[in-house]
Amino acid sequence: MKGRERILTRTPSGSASTPRLRIRWPRGLSERRFLAEHWQRKPLVVRGALPGFRDCLPRRSLRALARREDVESRLVWHRGSRYRVAHGPQRDADLARLSTVDATLLVQGVDRQVPAVHALLEAFSFVPRARRDDLMVSDAAPGGGVGPHVDSYDVFLFQARGRRLWRIAREFDPELDEDAPLRLLRRFEPEEEFMLEPGDFLYLPPGVAHDGIALDDCATWSVGFRAPSARELAAGWCAWLEDSIQEDLLYADPGLALQRSASWLSDDYVRTAARLIHPLAFDRRRFERFVGCHLTEPRDGVVFDAPRRPLGPEALAARAAQRGLALATASALLWRTNTAFMNGEAVDLPPAAMPLVARLGDRRRLGASDSARALRNRSLGPALHDWYLAGYLAPA
Repeated sequence: MKGRERILTRTPSGSASTPRLRIRWPRGLSERRFLAEHWQRKPLVVRGALPGFRDCLPRRSLRALARREDVESRLVWHRGSRYRVAHGPQRDADLARLSTVDATLLVQGVDRQVPAVHALLEAFSFVPRARRDDLMVSDAAPGGGVGPHVDSYDVFLFQARGRRLWRIAREFDPELDEDAPLRLLRRFEPEEEFMLEPGDFLYLPPGVAHDGIALDDCATWSVGFRAPSARELAAGWCAWLEDSIQEDLLYADPGLALQRSASWLSDDYVRTAARLIHPLAFDRRRFERFVGCHLTEPRDGVVFDAPRRPLGPEALAARAAQRGLALATASALLWRTNTAFMNGEAVDLPPAAMPLVARLGDRRRLGASDSARALRNRSLGPALHDWYLAGYLAPA
């Protein structure tokens, strides 16, 4: 977006060799039927959901992420119903609590740091990317958990390692515990319980109370989805419009008429003021552009690494023709009609280029032949090279 200073530092590129995972749905269920019957409606447990899944995040790797200042993390521990929280970057002394009981390490935005986790995210790509938020990993010692709470968004709770007991309720007392450092329910009576083992997932729509308790050393990967509020959209829309205002466009009234009352707000003043901002009034096409930029805007702390010795357009095309192109781990790409939205920036392209943009957005990479075609395109080629220079993508 306009006015955003971009600091260049390293975010790794995606891997061309990342294995593809597919959900093994129970008999009679499919992606289409899940969306029709469960999405934003009712919970679902799927056993053995991802054959071939391998946990690529051992506890030592997650601890290393939690120690970093540019990664959001929380360490939660409790004694009975009394909870405490330490916000990152985490200290070794606090992380040592994971060697005891009743402690949980939560790391946000793991998908923006670790390319290998995208294999799991792609298994849930039947939900549009515009709805996706991030992947949070919860690593817990026996008895660990964050207490009974309610989320305002959809979430898939995938069990990557160990076992966790989930207790849920669709009807509950919404009163919060004012003494807790987290938004925890003061009273919670579960209606159902599910014990998840590696490979299982629990889907929860918004507004379902839940409490997860680690039965042994375990890790849960939470695929969360974004549900922007009207307040968030309005604030972003107003800020986006403000960036569009010409600073030298001032109120002017060379035909000012004498008024009977100096304190009267005249019709002429209101009309002239309205003409100043009329180009910024709500416009559907302008709003579509804002939404694409808003949804792909990098989170605070997300930075990209420009190549130290950048290749020119022809050299990049030659390299990509051999290896293909892959998005950086933190890159977000959406498209609409003839516009590509990459990391908060909009690029208008001809219709012929959009199938390749869609392929890059869906797969997060282009193969060698598609990359060669894309870089030869008179409009898409320069855009791809600009994205490469900014660190948004690189040869795979």
